[in-house]
Amino acid sequence: MGWLDLRRLKPAVPRAVPRVVSGQYTGNRMKDNFSTQASSYARFRPGYPAQLFDFLYDLCRDFNAAWDCATGNGQIAGVLAERFETVEATDISEKQVAQAVQKNNIRYSIEAAETPSFPDAHFDLVTVGQSAHWFDFDRFYPQAIRVLKPGGILALVGYNLLQVDGPVDVLIKDLYSNTLGLYWDVERKHVDAAYASIPFPFSEIPLPEMQMEYEWTVEHLLGYLQTWSALQHYIRKNGDSPLQPAFLDALKTAWPEAEVKTVKFPIFGRITRKAL
Repeated sequence: MGWLDLRRLKPAVPRAVPRVVSGQYTGNRMKDNFSTQASSYARFRPGYPAQLFDFLYDLCRDFNAAWDCATGNGQIAGVLAERFETVEATDISEKQVAQAVQKNNIRYSIEAAETPSFPDAHFDLVTVGQSAHWFDFDRFYPQAIRVLKPGGILALVGYNLLQVDGPVDVLIKDLYSNTLGLYWDVERKHVDAAYASIPFPFSEIPLPEMQMEYEWTVEHLLGYLQTWSALQHYIRKNGDSPLQPAFLDALKTAWPEAEVKTVKFPIFGRITRKAL
């Protein structure tokens, strides 16, 4: 392919499989769009900044137990484990959990968001990172409130389309909206709307403006693009990657291979506190 061969973006070496216990997942509504690229997801997906966690911690009354729902590879769970005594981390994807962060006080289980097996009033904090748009809200919300302690915090957070600079942003937006536009699941509209479009029948705590910021090479960008669910849908339907030579040539001009650029992801969220 010249310039940058996508085959070089090899998955990270698999980690030892973390402790996983059986759960109640029996094929619920939530889609599993990320098992196929689980190792790339673990390697290339951005993590949330300390600013977000500090904000959530300031809201918490206690730090006994947290539930990271739809944990994926445990990005959020791994950070919560540094502050909470115990962290329950659930996901429907065994392949994602197999790549997860390992810490002694994290317990992983294969469970759907809508059918958690936890007792009532158990958690001080429930987090959902970049996944709530897949949920059956009518079934998830009662469960989230049930397992929260009085005064506990429910935080649905996510991030929107990355921002780099003018020329790169034009290429990424064209790929996102035009090349892949028809391949995004309908639930993606909630991410585009920064979760303003999801039902949230609670008294809301505003999330301050914040963003994730990284220094990336173009190789990391291409690895990240491989984790997009729409890109994987495109490959399954067409048998080829949408990252065609014309796109890569234009990207080469906008972002030379050895150059490091600042990449920003705007963060959004819907947050509430369970009544005392």
